[in-house]
Amino acid sequence: MLTQEEKKQFSEILETLGETLDITESQYKAAVSSYGAVGEWLAKPESSLAPYKPIIRPQGSFMLGTMIKPVCEDDDLDIDLVCELTGKNSQWAQYHLKQAVGNRLKANETYKNMLDKEGRRCWTLMYSDSANYHMDILPSLVCSGYDTVLEKAFSASALAENYESLAIRITDNKQSNYYIDTVAENWMKSNPFGYGRWFFNAADVSTLRKSIMLSEAVNPVPKYSKDKLPLQRVVQILKRHRDMMFNGDEHKPISIIITTLASRAYGKETSIIDALTNVVANMRTHIESRYDPNLGRMVKWIPNPVNPEENFADKWVEHPQREKNFYKWLDQVESDIQAIVQKRGLQYIAEAMKKPFGEQAVTKTFSTLGEKNLNLRESGALKMATGTGILSTAGTVTAAAHNFHGND
Repeated sequence: MLTQEEKKQFSEILETLGETLDITESQYKAAVSSYGAVGEWLAKPESSLAPYKPIIRPQGSFMLGTMIKPVCEDDDLDIDLVCELTGKNSQWAQYHLKQAVGNRLKANETYKNMLDKEGRRCWTLMYSDSANYHMDILPSLVCSGYDTVLEKAFSASALAENYESLAIRITDNKQSNYYIDTVAENWMKSNPFGYGRWFFNAADVSTLRKSIMLSEAVNPVPKYSKDKLPLQRVVQILKRHRDMMFNGDEHKPISIIITTLASRAYGKETSIIDALTNVVANMRTHIESRYDPNLGRMVKWIPNPVNPEENFADKWVEHPQREKNFYKWLDQVESDIQAIVQKRGLQYIAEAMKKPFGEQAVTKTFSTLGEKNLNLRESGALKMATGTGILSTAGTVTAAAHNFHGND
């Protein structure tokens, strides 16, 4: 069992690791500025989309505050966006809606040159090497007054399970009705903002703080925040471990499964080390087995919390290696976290963390911690727990300030 001082130290290490993995404020602001410009172009008065009031909002890890830098920091960040149109031409099927968004992007010479080949559901803009990100823009349909629905659903007074009203209709060129069905209610449903609401409900017990974070998350121009909730940090740390273990493997565990299982396993712990050890120990208990009549056997099922009929693990049947890799990853992350928390002394903790989380990130983490502790020591705020030698802000004996003359 860890003492309170040891928990405090491990939590400080993990918090600093999370800060190291975060995208920078300048990266964040550049991305927001870029997609804001795309939204303005789509909505200009002369645009054929103008009557449908296009709005671009972040979704996925950018919205959830769980985005991390890639293992190789020169690699692209993948930023997921929703392009919402209120209403459509009555003759439009999914194909026409998607092409209308694509054609408007192509009408801008800059965006035309940045467009990647058309995706199944999205248009992808590849930004320059210096920007280091690409944007997946998902065309979608919303009902009139959707902005108000979002605002209400993300307010402090809203009912926790009010998710259905946040669903949107999207385009998917693998659907049999892609070219012909003009009735939007028959199109594929998605609910990224319902999921965001569910995630923040799982992440925080404070209604006021949660409502502020929720409303900020769906804001078309969200503010950068360094402060993260324990669950956000846990998800970032788990995703980094996944990236180190499966770098470049197309069958690696996907982020939505990691985020969903971590959120279900999270017990509102306020200490990051408690949250991480509890989540890692309990994620597998939230993977269900259900009978699939089409296959005549049981399959693994990880339900989408805002659409229980959707199975996030549906690709495991077609790609059994993904299921094997997921359980392999769960075993490894559990083993690695247990090994790390058994270490004492920063040097030994750092060594145990380098393989699971990457030497560069861990070295930077402990360098940052060292600078913080030096500043705290010099200000008299750094304390030592009696009899343990552990330095933190929660100890009982004030640590002596260093003088750098060789005679501490």
